[in-house]
Amino acid sequence: MKGDLTTTKNIKRKQGSVGRQVVRRLLKNKRAMTGIIILLIVILGSIFAPLLTSYGYAEQIPRDYFQFPSKNHLLGTDNFGRDIWSRVLYGGRYTLFIAFTVTFFAALIGTLVGIVAGYFRRLDSVLMRITDIFMGLPQMMFGVSVVAALGPNMRNMMIALTISAIPEFARIVRAQVLTVKDQEFIEAARSIGASDLRIIRHHILPNVSAPIIVQFTLCSVNTILMSASLSFVGMGVQPPAPEWGLMISEGRAYLRDYWHIAILPGVAIMITTLGMNLLGDGLRDALDPRLKQ
Repeated sequence: MKGDLTTTKNIKRKQGSVGRQVVRRLLKNKRAMTGIIILLIVILGSIFAPLLTSYGYAEQIPRDYFQFPSKNHLLGTDNFGRDIWSRVLYGGRYTLFIAFTVTFFAALIGTLVGIVAGYFRRLDSVLMRITDIFMGLPQMMFGVSVVAALGPNMRNMMIALTISAIPEFARIVRAQVLTVKDQEFIEAARSIGASDLRIIRHHILPNVSAPIIVQFTLCSVNTILMSASLSFVGMGVQPPAPEWGLMISEGRAYLRDYWHIAILPGVAIMITTLGMNLLGDGLRDALDPRLKQ
């Protein structure tokens, strides 16, 4: 027991040191810092939307319909006279909530499946064959099928996106577990009587967390694009909610004469995904063991 305690303390001390090194490398990475700044602006803009606009996202001003960007309406208005700046800000709440919620549950379930499959080899074949089946389905087609069966709304879209994102996490975690489980420190933990649950919690999970973190950012980007696509075709968030993909769909009929109605929400999607991609690249570089000094 005493040896087990000493080993655990040494591992925690080492993990703390490694964590500080990762943070230092991340702070030195210009791409990562740019991504963080972009995401902070988007998140803060969404949170403080009521303070940054004088209009509600569903407020209709008939006399101001089809206005181009101006002093009164920073991003113009749509065909109902609704302020696009207000709708973009409030729309960030929907987009970020969907992205982070879907990715969180996909990561949680996928990590559990990957650890069980990689550590308990008797279950590996069954779990991975199920995972392969879901990975073989095109994500967009799967999402449309699930939403069509359950009904078009935000909740059902999130369920479909969560299910479709689980296999990516499961395969990544399984591969990492297979690499880690046969190393000497795992054998040392077993030799002093550590249970499987303790080994997984204190030894395997911390050592497979890096690719999970990177995959989280990349999956969030994909979720934003997929949710916008499903909302664009009427299979996701429903009107009058200001979700960015839905706003593009509503503005496409006026694209020739009033380009700002559809283009500006698309720019918001582009900026947000750019920030997440930059952060993901920076995290990948910071967590890459080959870059450790």
